[in-house]
Amino acid sequence: SSGINAEWPLRPGDEVASHRIRITLTSRNLKSLEKVCTDLINGAKQKDLDVVGPVRLPNKNLKITTRKTPCGEGSKTWDRFEMKIHKRVIDLKSPSDTVKQITSISIEPGVEVEVTIADS
Repeated sequence: SSGINAEWPLRPGDEVASHRIRITLTSRNLKSLEKVCTDLINGAKQKDLDVVGPVRLPNKNLKITTRKTPCGEGSKTWDRFEMKIHKRVIDLKSPSDTVKQITSISIEPGVEVEVTIADS
């Protein structure tokens, strides 16, 4: 019995569970978002994982139009404010412990990272 385990270290029940992992990145700053994306993908490729992405999702443009004057008098001038939110999705196929190593990179301030795991 011990000779079999020496040749075959993994028994049928001991298989490492491979998960489909979706990493969603959102940010207002495009440069920092792209930097985090490239760092994540480079880290995943160094570990020989299947990587799909980054998939660029449509931007959310949040717009607010408001009067410049606080009291309502004077010429009717308006201010237009706009905030763009950029979003990227990266899909990985790997064990969950390696994802912890990949996502432990230094993440730029202002970039939100959301990791969802689905069984394959």
